[in-house]
Formats: sequence, structure tokens, C-alpha cells
Amino acid sequence: MPGYKHPCRYCNGLVENNTSVCPFCGKYNPLGPDRCPKCRNPIEKGMMKCSGCGISLEVQCPNCDESTYFGDHCDKCGERLVVICPRKKCKTEQPPIEGKCIKCGKPLKIGR
Repeated sequence: MPGYKHPCRYCNGLVENNTSVCPFCGKYNPLGPDRCPKCRNPIEKGMMKCSGCGISLEVQCPNCDESTYFGDHCDKCGERLVVICPRKKCKTEQPPIEGKCIKCGKPLKIGR
């Protein structure tokens, strides 16, 4: 038996509880709060630093090169805030918070 549907936090379309991508607007993580990319503590727009680990929540968007709040999507261009490791055998998708891959350690290109 399916559960109750919840509104997507981006478009208010009703989505299943276990949805990772909204089928209406295509944005990732349509349910629940934003989480710190380092310690996974809940964060919200307007915070300058994470209250759990102190990491800066202002990042450079890898798509438009603008400074934006760390969420799932850039405030300026609307694209997902992720970078992909350039190493052929790795290709790990990760937030643009550090200059090296979280899995293999290869330097990442963040920004243009």
C-alpha cells in the first residue's frame, strides 16, 4: 500500500516519501532539509557556516562560476551543485567543497 505523498520543496508537486528526484521539476532531494556536505547536519539558506562542523556554506558553482549558498542547486543558474572526479576509473559525484576527490584524492576542477 503506497504512503502519503508530500509536496516537493521546489515546485510543490506531490511526490512519494522515498523520492530522490522530483518527477515534476526534475530537481534532486525534493523532500527534507538541506544537509551539510561534510557532517550532514541540517542547514538552511541564510546560514554562513554549518553549526555542526563550521564549514563555510558559500561555495563557487561549478556551472556558472558564481558564489552561491550550498544547497542542492545553485541560486544563480539553478543547476545541481556537484562536481565529478575526472579520473576515468573513479567518476565520483560530490559537492564542490574541497579541491580533491573524496574517494581517490585526484584534484578537482571547481569553477571555470
